[in-house]
Amino acid sequence: MRTPLFHARPLVYLLSLARFCCVSCSRNPVTGKRDFMLLSKKGEVALGQQSDPGIIASYGLYEDDKLQRFIDSKGRQMARISHRPELNYQFRILDSPVVNAFAVPGGYVYFTRGILAHFNNEAEFVGVLGHEIGHITARHSAKQYSKQIVAQLGLAVGMVFSPTFREFGDLAQSGVGLLFLKFGRDAESQSDQLGVDYSTKIGYDACEMANFFNTIHRIQEDAGVEIPTFLSTHPDPQDRNQRVEQMARAAQRRQMGKKFKVNRESYLNMIDGLVYGEDPRQGYVENAVFYHPELKFEFPVPRQWQTVNTPAQVQIAEANGQAVMVFSLAPGKSLEAAANQTVSDNQLRVVNRRQERVNGFNAISMLSETETLRVRSFLIQYNNRIYKFHGLAEKVNFNRFEADFLRTMTNFARLTDPAKINVQPDRLRIKRLSKPMTLSQALRQFKIPNDRHSEHAILNSLRLQDQLEGGTLIKIIGK
Repeated sequence: MRTPLFHARPLVYLLSLARFCCVSCSRNPVTGKRDFMLLSKKGEVALGQQSDPGIIASYGLYEDDKLQRFIDSKGRQMARISHRPELNYQFRILDSPVVNAFAVPGGYVYFTRGILAHFNNEAEFVGVLGHEIGHITARHSAKQYSKQIVAQLGLAVGMVFSPTFREFGDLAQSGVGLLFLKFGRDAESQSDQLGVDYSTKIGYDACEMANFFNTIHRIQEDAGVEIPTFLSTHPDPQDRNQRVEQMARAAQRRQMGKKFKVNRESYLNMIDGLVYGEDPRQGYVENAVFYHPELKFEFPVPRQWQTVNTPAQVQIAEANGQAVMVFSLAPGKSLEAAANQTVSDNQLRVVNRRQERVNGFNAISMLSETETLRVRSFLIQYNNRIYKFHGLAEKVNFNRFEADFLRTMTNFARLTDPAKINVQPDRLRIKRLSKPMTLSQALRQFKIPNDRHSEHAILNSLRLQDQLEGGTLIKIIGK
């Protein structure tokens, strides 16, 4: 777990960015037309640089040198032929199972491992890469920022809290608010066209980008996978598939005689071993207990409460949204210093504060208040780190939930169970078929449970009844 990098309230964050803004009409690099902008080109770069650490802290980076080299190589190649080659583009792989890709101003492009798992060839990836670079070159984020500069861009990562809870500093993950600005259909269509143009120029078959929208449509129909943010303004990916294929065919006709790459096997071999789904090594809930195998601690969570685990913090919300607990690393080298900074950062009025012992560990407990909230906090020193719990509820509701807060916080303990410590994530495994068969037959051959066949079909962008040739590579989920 890492300490959140953005503690300021969203309005404070916006004010800190104001120095990067200026009212102007600047020429759009893609269209050549003049656009109204509150964010200068210099401000775009500064905003990207300031947002990037918060994005990384919120999601975590996925460490895979082979995949990173591939993404950097294709990204640099595409950046050179884009409308804004002068930007210092940065390409990140985020350690998230959510199927998503996005970009922020100034040249920062992000792919989750979740979306990388769902691509089935290099051409699909390159098409989406071009789409995201297109948002940057056409200054879509900068224009959207200009429209919403006076809006509060607060974000509680992983779940939406009520406005009351957003006043609490530890929930104000405002540094990544720009990621969730929705682009209009015109902007998305323009980025689709740029994705087609850029990927075609570097030699890839943009029709594969169109085919990826079929996968998106099936993901939307499957309840177990989140809908990608970069597609969320388009209610019908199948229509988008047809439009993008028409764009791709037109782009290819302009380069008659050129062969365009797909590179299916090279891509599948590259993602062999990719972590798939939630990674329990980073923390997981089982039978109403949160376990962290890497950091070796555990604590109970109330049943029926929703738990969302991110690299920055664990958020545990009551079903009706009337109470929330937040667990994270605390700043400071001592319990006293951490407690003092917690009070200062969150502008708390302390009602009482005392030294405690929690399962043998030194701790400080506090009861404090904001204008509308009451907060039960525990700071616990364990393995040369200081962890903090906050339990929040409106003052009129606090007494109903304090027993839940205390049960979780006072039962923080060392994790010693080898079965919990040694848990391993699911991974993609690439298998070659020994003979012709349907996908359904192949999944049975590899002993995939029947209730996961549909998931595998989507993952492979195939139908269960599709007949596959001998030697075909497919993805399966294993250890």
